[in-house]
Amino acid sequence: MPKPTKIEIVEIVIPVYNEEAGITGFHQQLRAVIDSLPHNFRLTYINDGSSDSTSAKLEELVNSDSRVHVIELSRNFGHQAAITAGLDQADADAVISMDGDGEHPAAMIPEMLALAENGFEVVVTQRLEDQQAGWGKRWTSTAFYAFINRVGNTKIQPGVGDFRLLQRNALSALKSMPEYHRFLRGMVSWIGFRLAVLPYTPARRIAGNTKFSFRKMVSLALNAIFSFSLVPLYIAITLGGVFLLLALAEAIYVLRFWLLGLNSGLAPGWSSLMFVLLIVGGMVMITLGVIGIYLGYIFQEVKGRPVYLIRRVLGK
Repeated sequence: MPKPTKIEIVEIVIPVYNEEAGITGFHQQLRAVIDSLPHNFRLTYINDGSSDSTSAKLEELVNSDSRVHVIELSRNFGHQAAITAGLDQADADAVISMDGDGEHPAAMIPEMLALAENGFEVVVTQRLEDQQAGWGKRWTSTAFYAFINRVGNTKIQPGVGDFRLLQRNALSALKSMPEYHRFLRGMVSWIGFRLAVLPYTPARRIAGNTKFSFRKMVSLALNAIFSFSLVPLYIAITLGGVFLLLALAEAIYVLRFWLLGLNSGLAPGWSSLMFVLLIVGGMVMITLGVIGIYLGYIFQEVKGRPVYLIRRVLGK
């Protein structure tokens, strides 16, 4: 049984990008929840290179609420990097990460803290998709989790995103993982620790549209696949072996005509030869591409560039 834990200081990490229309409303919703709790809260907003007036809105929050701190990144580094920036700066008994658009319901925070105080070192939330999400997003999400859990060595709960709580020891373990390509939900699953899962139905955005484009979702999915699995390499090797067997079968087939003196039965075969060459050439290019992606990941890791850069910090 998990051992009960006393949590006094809680830090909430909130990455934002171009959320000028909704950030004030989100803060009000968050305050309505945490003001009724006995814990000491620190609210850390990470401005991920917003190009609108989000920065000015965050300065207003700093001036109106002493618990608010703002980390402003030098440019847009992406959602995972922004969360990492907040987690790296966090120093609390428990750290909660959540988006600042309102889809992550702040009303779940008391239940998350209750589970943490009951001894769970990691509390993750599992998104129950409803009709707000289009059928395409629901299908691709289901397919992605099924694929990554099939090919990867780390099992990730379907629908688990970046709305989670980490106790201090779990946070320290996560901080010890310095990789450049971040897939935090996979990294949190990899570190282990006692885990509790809370299902939730996402709320509606307070304002605006999602900034997580299809291209960003594909990039995140590729980070997950190539960071947590070598299966693409095995697939490429398997396909190469299959085509070698097909080439061997073709050679035996042709030799049979020569050995039996049936040379006249051999057709010129130019079209079939070109077809085979194109297929084999295509597979070679795919294999080289897969290897190239892994080499590119290695190259970006060994350069040792930081995941993010901080332009300024407000509220300290």
